[in-house]
Parts: sequence; C-alpha cells; structure tokens
Amino acid sequence: MGINSESEMAANLQIGPTTLGMVRIYLEGDGVDLPLDFEPDEAEEIADELRAAAAAARKMGKKG
Repeated sequence: MGINSESEMAANLQIGPTTLGMVRIYLEGDGVDLPLDFEPDEAEEIADELRAAAAAARKMGKKG
C-alpha cells in the first residue's frame, strides 16, 4: 500500500503531550496499537508537513 492507495481500514488517532514533555501521536485500529513519541521540534516539523500536504491537496482538488 502506498501513499496514494485507498483503504477501507479505520483507525482512531489521538495527539497530545506526554508527562515527559514529548508529543505523542497515538494510532489505534484493528490489530494496531501504536504510540509514536516526538520531541516538540520534531512535532512542529510534522505539523508543517501536514499543512504543506493539505495545501497541495487543496490545489489538486480545485483542478478536478
């Protein structure tokens, strides 16, 4: 499965701070229980990448 492949899988996503000063992205679904911890600077880089991807997707949606 690639970034451009559709899927019927469903999952829950939670994002928040941990008591150790990290940012946790927690993914839970069928057979998946995945906590991912990031330093605050790394989390901000991820947020920037999400914003850039959203902007690109918005432009692609307007072309069609």
